[in-house]
Amino acid sequence: MKTLGLCIAAGLGLSACASGGTMGNTNPNNIVTEYPVETAMLNIYTKQRSENLIANIGNQTASADIEVTPKGNMVFNNKKVQGTEINTINKVNNQITNQSVAINYFTLNPLVFHGFTDSTGKYSVSNQTTTIPKMATVGASNKLITENVYSDSSMRKKIGTYNQNWSLTRDSNQTAWFCIETSDNMLAGGTSEGSSKECYKINAKGDILASKVTIAPPAGNGGQTITFNSK
Repeated sequence: MKTLGLCIAAGLGLSACASGGTMGNTNPNNIVTEYPVETAMLNIYTKQRSENLIANIGNQTASADIEVTPKGNMVFNNKKVQGTEINTINKVNNQITNQSVAINYFTLNPLVFHGFTDSTGKYSVSNQTTTIPKMATVGASNKLITENVYSDSSMRKKIGTYNQNWSLTRDSNQTAWFCIETSDNMLAGGTSEGSSKECYKINAKGDILASKVTIAPPAGNGGQTITFNSK
């Protein structure tokens, strides 16, 4: 699954790129204890939306303009799927440094991600290791995807293997942070790219209220961890 963190990291050369559904549960103190994380995932990755993320890096301002657009029925890896395009424009000091386009491929009921392609030719096949729950309790976390990325659709040259996990932590009595974390490249001999973590503030309906993306450099390279926040 092509996350926004991967899109942003690639675009900046950092080497680390709707609403509705089930309501969350509350306790007698009016504190939401469960959130509809599947609905949140649908709102993040499969519905039309746009956002702008900004980070201050020293005396420079980096930004990412992101547009998510559903593409309807498609075929990927010999499977009938649905696709969603993620268009990312990266800027530094308001000057465009990179533009990338990726398509995530998924099926519904239950929500399963199958992989992505992007404008550089990469072809990624996902193995979703767990079903995304409709509801999750604050404090919950689980594995999501193991992803093998190839240089092109022939799949003859593997260039990366990544794990993605999700977690849900409390923000306030009525909101929580739903996060997707992507590991560094685990492929032996592969290029280390660092890790990323994108988090979305959600309410009891699974609506997206705010977001942030943290990009960490490869271990031991002395680079700076950068956090982008939504405007």
